[in-house]
Parts: sequence; C-alpha cells; structure tokens
Amino acid sequence: MDPKNTRKVYAPYSTSGEQVGQTPLTGYVDVAQAIYPAVNTGQISTDGEWSGVIVSDKRFIGLKTAEGIANGGEVLFPDTASIESIDMTGFSDLFIALKPTNGGQYAITAVMGPDTTPFANLTPVAAARTLRGADALDGSVENVLLDSAEDCQSNLWNIIIIKERLAEQKHMQFKIVNNSGGSSDIEFGFMRVV
Repeated sequence: MDPKNTRKVYAPYSTSGEQVGQTPLTGYVDVAQAIYPAVNTGQISTDGEWSGVIVSDKRFIGLKTAEGIANGGEVLFPDTASIESIDMTGFSDLFIALKPTNGGQYAITAVMGPDTTPFANLTPVAAARTLRGADALDGSVENVLLDSAEDCQSNLWNIIIIKERLAEQKHMQFKIVNNSGGSSDIEFGFMRVV
C-alpha cells in the first residue's frame, strides 16, 4: 500500500470510536485512496451466452488482391481464408478501400456472402445476390448499396465511408466490377466503426 494514496480515518471499535469489542485498536487505520479502472469486457446472458463489448476496428482487415480482372469482370471481397464475409452486427459505419492498378470507374454492390456459411441459422443463402432492404421511413424494399460508377485512382488507396446504410448487415460481401477500360489488379480492405 502506497502511503501517498492513504488517509487516516477512525478505526471501528477503536479507543476513539464506539467500544463494542474487548480489544481496542489505536485510533486510526490506513485506508487506501487509490482509484483503479474497471474494464467491461461484456456480459453473460441468463442462458450462459457471453457477448463481448464491440469496438471499432483499428486497422483495415480482410486485405486481399485479385489479379488480372478484365474490363467488365467482377470480383467478390472480402475473400480470405479467415474472413469470407463482413458481419456488421453492432457496427453502424463501414470504410471500404480499393487500390486498383488501372484508374477509372468501378461499380460497387453490397451482396450476400458465400453459401458455404449460414446467415444466422439459415443455409444455404442466395450467394452473391444484391442485398435488399427497407428503411424505417417509407418501407419500400430497395437495393442496400449499388454504386454503378465510383471513380478510383490507380495505385492509390481509394477509401470510401458508408455511413449507417449497412448497419447490422450480416454475411455481406462487395461485388466490384471493373469498368475502367482495361485489365486491373484490385486490392481491397474494410474497417468497421461502432
């Protein structure tokens, strides 16, 4: 106990306090005055399931390069051994990053992830199909994200933020179509934000 982090207080049942016990103590005892942080790492539900506290990704993840995508050709991202789709549960915003070797237009569409992984407890899913949904305002079902012409610079990371539109989506990939006019290697990564 660090003496700088203590203060003097009356000890219970001391000679200065009310006498209840048979053996009185000195009038004061050291009481720790240090503050320690508490870390909340999640909670356990009544059925024993642990759920952790979700935090924003600190770095881009799911990084992968698709090589030689022809003009008009498409590729699905993410597609790595450890990350084959994006789970936005608990996240509201998303950064995606594209680094093509050929500058020009690229179409970006949010699609359902591969049928090798279930959507919650449902399998098989309609893999690579455009995600559709309705918002709370008008209720009409529309494409969740369909950008037919995003201009990307060559050999640079082109970073796009998607705010709230993909919040809570599960098992999602991006279909990237090369409309740049020539063959291109395309590197991809994503970062989720709470």
